[in-house]
Amino acid sequence: MNRTNRALNRALLLVIGLILLGMGAAGIAIMSWRPAADIWESAGTGARSWLDQANAATAIAGGTVTGVGLVAVAAIVVVIVLLVLALTSVINRRSKTVFRSSGAQNEAGRITVDEAFVSDAIKNSLAGRDEVLSTHVTADDVKRQPVLHVSVTPRQNTDPRALVDHVDMLLENLATLTGRDTAAYVSVHSGLRARLARDTRRLS
Repeated sequence: MNRTNRALNRALLLVIGLILLGMGAAGIAIMSWRPAADIWESAGTGARSWLDQANAATAIAGGTVTGVGLVAVAAIVVVIVLLVLALTSVINRRSKTVFRSSGAQNEAGRITVDEAFVSDAIKNSLAGRDEVLSTHVTADDVKRQPVLHVSVTPRQNTDPRALVDHVDMLLENLATLTGRDTAAYVSVHSGLRARLARDTRRLS
């Protein structure tokens, strides 16, 4: 979940899925149906012929560099730049500010508490509990409001209600510390690590 429009996300995924589905169906048809293979071979021959003619017509000063080649290189560069921008946008959304102090702006600047601080604070608070094997904390936008998700994997036979109550207490303390009460939900998971973990205690 992020600030991107969900309908746009789903439409984009649908288009990409249809394209991949069409490519897969075309590949199967070419390999298993002779007429389709003939059409593909004919189209490939025509495309190679057109490309050779275009290269010959756009050769720069009779050299090996052609206009078609420059356009292809430019297109590849544009695609790479767009991919980098998309990844950067995703990373920036994932590192958005979750809590912000209510104090006024001053010469030293406004103090902000971001997702990384919240994650470290909760993880460190749960690290001392023997029954907790791992903790994962993320922040998402739900209807333009930040929501904190605390995912906990405890040992087997751990009381989930008591664990959730403890996490709720940590979240209340964090809200008191930061001055902002943010919506949160806690999920308790059981996986292979929980089943294989030995029933041992840490030594301090």
